[in-house]
Amino acid sequence: MYSHCTYRLASEQLKALNGLDKVKKWVEDCGLKRAAVTNSPRANAELMITKLGLSGFFDAIIIGDECERAKPCPDPYLKAIEILNVSKDHTFVLEDSVSGIKAGVAAGLHVVGLATRNPERLLLDAKASFIIKDYEDPKLWAALEELDMKKDP
Repeated sequence: MYSHCTYRLASEQLKALNGLDKVKKWVEDCGLKRAAVTNSPRANAELMITKLGLSGFFDAIIIGDECERAKPCPDPYLKAIEILNVSKDHTFVLEDSVSGIKAGVAAGLHVVGLATRNPERLLLDAKASFIIKDYEDPKLWAALEELDMKKDP
């Protein structure tokens, strides 16, 4: 009962990061495959995804405890790549945790660190490619524009 109440309270206080709708539209417009990769319990992850209006957005939800090893090991991201049937070279990760950044890097992926709950220095020490404050950050959009230019001849 305690965990259910904790999840309910957390979900009531949950607020989407600035620019979430914009990045969601970009991902959809590009036709990219996507997975939510988290160490949160499945019930919590699904509740948060629903509260953020992302139900149906992800092609897969990967839970760390449902993998052989959770983050910071690369297993959850490797499982996502396998399920989505995508190349590491054409995959990027948006991650707010140190363990998640370490997992993405260990999986051989490009990882953008979200400085929403950890100091930027910790995220950079974990080897994030760069750090953003939210999804409106010009550094993110410059990188996404560069990706767009690479795919268009």
